[in-house]
Amino acid sequence: MEVSVKAPMCPSRGILEHVTSRWGVLVLAALFERSYRFSELRREVGGVSEKMLAQTLQTLERDGFVLRHARPVIPPHVDYSLTELGREAAEQVWALARWTERRTGEVERARVAYDEARTP
Repeated sequence: MEVSVKAPMCPSRGILEHVTSRWGVLVLAALFERSYRFSELRREVGGVSEKMLAQTLQTLERDGFVLRHARPVIPPHVDYSLTELGREAAEQVWALARWTERRTGEVERARVAYDEARTP
């Protein structure tokens, strides 16, 4: 089966959606630096709710990007890290995220120019 993200029913679209979602990008970027416990990761990825972080991690784990390592201690100790596939995906989205940081000023200026040109 040929895979083309431009094809309407291509399964790669779902994967693309997972790694480029708002929280998917930020979780992959954080885990690209090191492994985290859940609460640490939630602090690192500012603004994410506990529920959304749990859903994002579960989705990325199901896709083979994130490894969940639970230690049988009390209280439970769970670490999250990237698989090799996850590191590869994180490199790609991290590059895009860094590019976005560098170009934010230009985008904001373009928005102002666009809005001003359309104001009567």
